[in-house]
Amino acid sequence: MSSLYHPTVARLTYRALLGRRRALILFTLPGLLLVIAVAVRVLSGADDQTADAVLGGFALATMVPLIGVIAGTGAIGPEIDDGSVVYLLAKPVKRPTIILTKFVVATGVTVVFSAVPTLLAGFVLNGNGQQLAVAYAVAAAVASVAYSAMFLLLGTVTRHAVIVGLVYALVWESLFGSLVPGARVLSVQQWALALAQKVADSGAVSSEVGLPAAVVLLTAVTVAATWYAGRKLRGLTLAGEE
Repeated sequence: MSSLYHPTVARLTYRALLGRRRALILFTLPGLLLVIAVAVRVLSGADDQTADAVLGGFALATMVPLIGVIAGTGAIGPEIDDGSVVYLLAKPVKRPTIILTKFVVATGVTVVFSAVPTLLAGFVLNGNGQQLAVAYAVAAAVASVAYSAMFLLLGTVTRHAVIVGLVYALVWESLFGSLVPGARVLSVQQWALALAQKVADSGAVSSEVGLPAAVVLLTAVTVAATWYAGRKLRGLTLAGEE
């Protein structure tokens, strides 16, 4: 395990992600979800359709990818931008270990700030009627893994990772992923919904992607993005040495 996860790298990454500015953003989105959930419950009472709309339309489609952008790109992007990554790469730590450690940290932060609030909001909205709270929390956790890998990769390949990530999260996932049938098949949101559909009561949640395909796609994207991020980081090291 020590060859795959480095405690010092993890500690530095947590410190970077939970700094004052990023922590404020990370707390704001889940806080907004919970405020919306409480307001909806007070104004309209417990309703399964409303709960599905809030958890699917805001939590999974908007909040989760945005938190993934913040955590995934923030795990390594700032270090590359300000050049401090050189000091990290000078340490006797394998490059894949650095990436895997940052991936684990980014995933952990994304899950805590997305899946947990989604679960709480679901219980507030309808008391977990039709298993919606648990189903969307599972979907948020699974999506967090894929988003963390994807946005961590973005942080290693472009200095505009946050902008690119926001475009993906807001335009592709929230807009095209919801409106364009063909785009839904290539959406992390839809892959995650396939698991939510399995967990929730029959007919409560729907997805454009079957469960076997969703599991394969989520796994493939996560593994491929993490592997390629490690490769790009290794290339960055070689370029620096030259």
